[in-house]
Amino acid sequence: MNAISPNLAVNASDWHGAGATAEARRRFSWRHLVWALVFPVKRHRISVTVSGVFLIGLSLGIGTAAYNTASNILFITLSLLLACLLLSGLLSWINLMGLGWRLRPSRAWRAGHETLITVEVKNAKTWLPTYGLFLDFKTHLRRNIEAEPEVPSGKVREALAAAEKAIARGQLFLRERLEPQGNVALDWVHKPTARGEAVLELEAVGSLFPFGFLRKSVGTDVRQVVLVWPAQVDYHWRGAVSARAGTQGRRTARAGSGDDLFALRKYNRGDSHRLVHWKASARLGRLMVRQFAAESLDGFVLQVDASAAVWSRPEQFELLCSFAGSLAEDLFATGRLQAVSINREPWRETRRVRDVEAFWDRLATLQPAVAGQAAPSDDRSAGSAFPVINRNLITFAPQGARGITAYVDGIPTASA
Repeated sequence: MNAISPNLAVNASDWHGAGATAEARRRFSWRHLVWALVFPVKRHRISVTVSGVFLIGLSLGIGTAAYNTASNILFITLSLLLACLLLSGLLSWINLMGLGWRLRPSRAWRAGHETLITVEVKNAKTWLPTYGLFLDFKTHLRRNIEAEPEVPSGKVREALAAAEKAIARGQLFLRERLEPQGNVALDWVHKPTARGEAVLELEAVGSLFPFGFLRKSVGTDVRQVVLVWPAQVDYHWRGAVSARAGTQGRRTARAGSGDDLFALRKYNRGDSHRLVHWKASARLGRLMVRQFAAESLDGFVLQVDASAAVWSRPEQFELLCSFAGSLAEDLFATGRLQAVSINREPWRETRRVRDVEAFWDRLATLQPAVAGQAAPSDDRSAGSAFPVINRNLITFAPQGARGITAYVDGIPTASA
């Protein structure tokens, strides 16, 4: 889970914490040190662990016995226990000095798929290493947490419990020590469950060093918004009868059995003698055969209509987004996806993987559109007036209370 990375790229604008920049390390003075001990920085917290509570209780008992008996041995024991508690707080504070951290940017997540979240930590101290670090994470969907609906009186606890249930938390531990001027990369495995805009936060960086009596943590402001693509779903495809008979396929720039000449290659055992190019063979002095371009199947154009009047059930609308994303992925993998459109926007051709990912980005944040509401615009890629809109057009419609049917030119072709 832990991977040491000695040559991590450093970008000062991405790092957070006391050791983020060299300027922060040079601003040291004893006045700032004493002031930080008396009035800790905001979001710096020290809490007592179970063993710390036991140590404090033992100190109170020994102190009471020492005052009642006036025993010097008990007073020495009490002073040693209190010194251990004080030394634990001081060493834990020094242990977290000079640390910097940052999250590696994530492109996107996929609902139902595990993803790696990588955080980098560096120790900017010159002489002292750092021990026993832990990092607290949390992630949630933006629409579930940041929306503030009115909560009826008497149901505040239920609302808070529901909000907490929507938050996924995790913790990473650095088992080995972090050397001075060293870097480390830690991976947290997270599995999102629903599509949308996920907010990833690094809540705190802390340590139980040295004795485990105190838990020292430093709150962070590291926050990242990541799109969660719809989950993949299983569906039944009956598309073999949907393509119109007699239509001519498109030529593709790969070898196949079409009619257009693609290239000439050296003759291999088993090649048909009808493919031999005799003029080129005579000119080159060896047998050469003709290789023709492949002829692809008819392509499909996919259209998603997210009308609130049609998709009134939230769970059915979620299935629509997953179904459309899975169908687009499978059609693109077989070279049969030509263009996509959402809410009757201009067609967007799908020539590259990034075009399909842009379609998934739209599906990640798609919401049912109310009649008369303008469709959201996406300025990242310009739409195109795709010429083929009446042939092999895939549309979606509800089927019962839970299912969805995909139609190709009005013919039922797939269902989920």
